[in-house]
Amino acid sequence: MSAKNTNIKNTKRQHPDEIWIGLISISDRASSGVYQDEGIPALESWFAKALTSPWHMESRLIPDEKELISKTITELVDEVGCDLVLTTGGTGPSRRDVTPEATLAVASREMPGFAEQMRQISLKFVPTAILSRQVAALREIENHAALIINLPGQPKAIQETLEGLKDDDGKSIVPGIFAAVPYCIDLIGGPYVETNETVIKAFRPKSAIRAK
Repeated sequence: MSAKNTNIKNTKRQHPDEIWIGLISISDRASSGVYQDEGIPALESWFAKALTSPWHMESRLIPDEKELISKTITELVDEVGCDLVLTTGGTGPSRRDVTPEATLAVASREMPGFAEQMRQISLKFVPTAILSRQVAALREIENHAALIINLPGQPKAIQETLEGLKDDDGKSIVPGIFAAVPYCIDLIGGPYVETNETVIKAFRPKSAIRAK
C-alpha cells in the first residue's frame, strides 16, 4: 500500500502503522528547471519495492540554501508529521553544499552510525566517497520525533546506500542502512515498518518483532 502527496499538510494517517516519509531533493539547477530531478523519483521507486507496510510520501524540490533546507526539514517533521526525512544532494565539499549544516541546525541528536555506513558502502565503488559529509540525526519535539538522513544524489548510489551490497545470488555482503531504520523508528515512538525481504531485510531484536 502506498500513497504519495506533495503539498498536503495535516492529512490523517490511514493506518496506525502508516509511516510518513519526507523527501527533500536539494539542487540549485534542478529546482530552477535546468534539468530534471532524479533523486525523488529514485526514492519513490525504491520505497514502492521495499515497503510492505502502509506508507505516505511528501516531497520537496529546493535550492542549496541553508535556511530553506532547515525550514523544509522542520516543516516536514513539525507540521506534516513525517517520521522519516531523507535528503538528497548538497553533501560534498563545495561552498554551496550545506545540507549537513542545515540538518544539524534543526536536529536534537546526531546518529553517526548511518553516515559511517553510507560512506563505507560508497567507498566500495568510488574513492571520492570519502569527500561526502552526509549526516543523520533525530529531530525531537513534544509528542513526536523523526529520523533525518542525508543520502547521495545519484539514483544508483541511493539504492546501494539503502539496500547495501549483494552477491550474484542476492545474498547480503554489506548491510544497507535501511536495515536499521525500522527499529530506529520503533525506538523513537513511530509506526511499525515492515519491508520486502528480497529488497532489504529489516533487523530487529527478537523481543521487538511483532507477532503476526
